Amino acid sequence: MHAEIISIGDELISGKTINSNAAWMGRQLLLIGVPVLQVTTVGDDAAMIREALATAERRSEIILITGGLGPTHDDITRSALCQYFQCDLVLNPVVLEQIRERFRHRGLPLAKSNESQAMVPSAAQVIYNRQGTAPGYHFEQSGRHVYVLPGVPHEMQGMMNESILPEIRARQTEWFIESKTFCTNGIAESMLYEKIGNPAEVERWAKMAFLPAPSGVQVRLIAQGTSAAEARQKLEQAAARVLERAGRYIYADYECTLEQVVAELLTQRKATVATAESCTGGLIAHKLTSIAGSSAYFERGVVCYSNRAKTELLHVPTSLIERHGAVSEQVAMSMAENVRRIAGVDYGIATTGIAGPGGGSDDKPVGLVFIGVADKSGSQWERHIFSGERWLNKERFANSALNLLRKRIIGF
Repeated sequence: MHAEIISIGDELISGKTINSNAAWMGRQLLLIGVPVLQVTTVGDDAAMIREALATAERRSEIILITGGLGPTHDDITRSALCQYFQCDLVLNPVVLEQIRERFRHRGLPLAKSNESQAMVPSAAQVIYNRQGTAPGYHFEQSGRHVYVLPGVPHEMQGMMNESILPEIRARQTEWFIESKTFCTNGIAESMLYEKIGNPAEVERWAKMAFLPAPSGVQVRLIAQGTSAAEARQKLEQAAARVLERAGRYIYADYECTLEQVVAELLTQRKATVATAESCTGGLIAHKLTSIAGSSAYFERGVVCYSNRAKTELLHVPTSLIERHGAVSEQVAMSMAENVRRIAGVDYGIATTGIAGPGGGSDDKPVGLVFIGVADKSGSQWERHIFSGERWLNKERFANSALNLLRKRIIGF
């Protein structure tokens, strides 16, 4: 079984919008053993949409289409599909009521243009959208399955996870697929590759891929077998090899973020944390509070960008800054210790560094960060040097800080 993805929208063709949907869909399909043969991007043009669909149907059993289901005049995907499948648009009362309820919930009047989204192709089965107004569609003909989804990423992902991926996986009967994703931090891709060693020793059991990102490198394993038990056994063999060689850098054996792991650890221990951030500008606090229920563990965050703020808000001694510089392990630890004491929490975490592009020197280059973490038993620090644009350095600084906090919590 193979799949193709058709992404629709002038904004994708012009480059104004990055086609993140296709990348996400491709990853999810691969995890259930359905490789994507091709990704096609077309503008809001009915003839090109029909041509792309006809070509995809000649090659693949599964076709996923995103975009062009909105309420405005340039959203032409529905009409193009009706032309292709030779059917009419008909009113779906369930979709109409869902749209009305969404507007009632927000206290907004219902626009006529949104009502039009309840008109669905008569030849399709409706895929309900719990997070937006545009429903999706499922067409089936000659053994081909065409799924049509809105282009809004969180709406598309919700519908894929709830309805489409389980349905496709149930149809995949030739092979059983099992997968695992190891998330790492604190080690570069090339070093991680060398730590794991000869890839053939892993790939005798499962296919292995390295996926670098600002949060760290993921190692993805995909095993297949003629039964679920065989696939699981192969996956366990491959996973054991990766854990043996690189376990100290792995913070999760499933796809998640560092803030999710830290939030779970803090919640389990009924512990609290406060942040003191210079170079990250509140990014660590943002990450920690992006998790539902963060009020149980997050007490406060202090952005102390200037030396004056470090002294006034966190009582970092001026003499310490003058002696060692604001970007130093001594200042990072003082920030962490003092924010912990002032906030009355279990853990204090702090960052001070040079995100760039200016401000660096030979001794303290752009990309340098010192991270401090403190608890009742003392404090520790780490020094890292990254290279990249300002936003990328800040992201890496924040993730490294979260990883140091994670290690402190588990006593690593």
